[in-house]
Amino acid sequence: MDKQKTRKKSKNWQIWVSWIVTIFFVVLLVSVLFWQPILAQEMADRNGGDELVAAAQEFEETTVKIDKMPAFKAEQDESFISRVPETNTIMPTKPRTDPVIYEVEPGDAVFSIAKKYNITPETLLWSNYDVLQDDPHSLRVGQQLVIPPTDGILYEWQEGNNLQDVAGEFRASVDDILAWSGNRLDYTDPQVDPGTYVMIPGGEREFQQWVIPTYAVGRSGTNATLPGGCTVEGGGLWGSGFFIWPADNHYLSGNDFWSGHLAIDIAAGTGAPIYASDAGVVVFAGWDSNGYGNVVMIDHQNGYHTLYAHLSSFNVSCGSNAYQGMVIGYAGSTGNSTGPHLHFEIRYLGGFINPWTVLP
Repeated sequence: MDKQKTRKKSKNWQIWVSWIVTIFFVVLLVSVLFWQPILAQEMADRNGGDELVAAAQEFEETTVKIDKMPAFKAEQDESFISRVPETNTIMPTKPRTDPVIYEVEPGDAVFSIAKKYNITPETLLWSNYDVLQDDPHSLRVGQQLVIPPTDGILYEWQEGNNLQDVAGEFRASVDDILAWSGNRLDYTDPQVDPGTYVMIPGGEREFQQWVIPTYAVGRSGTNATLPGGCTVEGGGLWGSGFFIWPADNHYLSGNDFWSGHLAIDIAAGTGAPIYASDAGVVVFAGWDSNGYGNVVMIDHQNGYHTLYAHLSSFNVSCGSNAYQGMVIGYAGSTGNSTGPHLHFEIRYLGGFINPWTVLP
């Protein structure tokens, strides 16, 4: 009986001990869970403050070092190229594939219109035969001209035409006609309706001699020859065949072109600049005792010569190159002249042509 009571007391004591141990660990766990975030935050704040202090000290030391460094002065090199921004730009344009209509204005010439559209004068004449009849002198203000997109012939397709015959007639290539994008032809079945305009690139007709020189006979107001010049033997600049006005004024102050005066007298005051009408080589620069006075002649090496007379002075010499627009001398009234002006001649194949034919 006593043994049973003893065992019972011992078992109760063990139960109480186990509960006390359990409660202790529960309290300990709760305490840890409660205090751990607080302690961690305090440690972070303490460490962060230390880091800020250290960073501030490092920045202050760096600033002191920088303040003690010598001043830096960049060396400037004056041999540089400055670039100015260009606000007005020109976007490249695609080549023209379709013809345009142009109305002739006062002052126009076949040469100037052709140059404006980057085609040859022959192309302009050939594509406007119904209007100009291959004669540049028939150009009139108000005429409507067709401007082809490239050199060749703009041809109106006729009933019964075929590509082989048309190409052969105008000395062109069938492939070039088919390849021209503006024609919009089908390679596999190139059908063209009558009345349609077809571009014949590189096409040409029988050459019509429309620049016909006039040869001096009797009193012509010119000298056919200039003694004392120099000879050009293939070197130097070549002319383009397109001429510009040789003076700033584009009107006359005296004689026009006629059989008794195979030149034009352009208004120009004494000392006014005189320009090379086209590129070439100077074959005469000096005094002419037969009426020209101070005179310059340029050989453009393409059959053309230009002559500038009655100059007050000149700044080129025989054999020198002259590019188009270059100042070759200055207007005056030397030689047989009644007042300052420019006596201007254009010669072709040894004869004289009317400058109005080729001047813009």
